[in-house]
Amino acid sequence: MRKLRMDELNRKSVDEFRQSDKIPVIVVLENIRSAYNVGSVFRTADAFLLEAIYICGYTARPPHKEIRKTALGADETVQWKYFANSNSAIEMLRAEKFKIYAVEQTVNSISLQQFHDRAFQKMAVVFGNEVTGVEQSTIQLCDGSIEIPQLGMKHSLNVSVAAGIVLWELAKPRFAGNNNQ
Repeated sequence: MRKLRMDELNRKSVDEFRQSDKIPVIVVLENIRSAYNVGSVFRTADAFLLEAIYICGYTARPPHKEIRKTALGADETVQWKYFANSNSAIEMLRAEKFKIYAVEQTVNSISLQQFHDRAFQKMAVVFGNEVTGVEQSTIQLCDGSIEIPQLGMKHSLNVSVAAGIVLWELAKPRFAGNNNQ
């Protein structure tokens, strides 16, 4: 076993990425305090070829030094839009026929492992503030909520880690039959 060289990874160029068919998943970031977390989500969105990131409220947006540091160029490949608030982003998503899910612990939330049947619909997932989570007013506008099962004491994850877990689960069915690896 050996580590693959960069030229063996079959990475897309920026132009190839932009022209590729995207997974119809849009990430909504609501009032994320850390620009490093935002950059990490950009990098994850690039890795899974997601459609876009919607940045809401006081969440940092490109160009930003801390986003650039963790995104490693993904802030230049992944499309993004800024909205003053999540309501405006959700309004646009509804007009484009997206189903919208908050990633939050709520009454009647759907456990992530039970979410696989919805994996191929146009979907937006809302991730909230590192301390307070997704705002209640935003949750009320969503079609439902996804909860990541947890067994430990904390019952919370860093927002970029939560995004990585959820986005992998949404992208995973599309890897079936992909023999590029």
